[in-house]
Amino acid sequence: MENIKGKIEVEVEGGTVEEAVKKAIILLKVPKSQIKIKVLSEESRGLFGMEGARPARVRATIIAASLKKKA
Repeated sequence: MENIKGKIEVEVEGGTVEEAVKKAIILLKVPKSQIKIKVLSEESRGLFGMEGARPARVRATIIAASLKKKA
């Protein structure tokens, strides 16, 4: 978890984008409505469509209004 210029953000990987977002919500301990999500990369399947070749990666940042309430 990083705090850069008053922003708290995390980068998380998961089997899918949805799974990565859920992990970020748990790490940041705020509702999804208070988080800005940026998809850095989507998951890719391996040879013959097997899952897990490359996980999805997202960056989740707490929205500034939420940050003020936590302080």
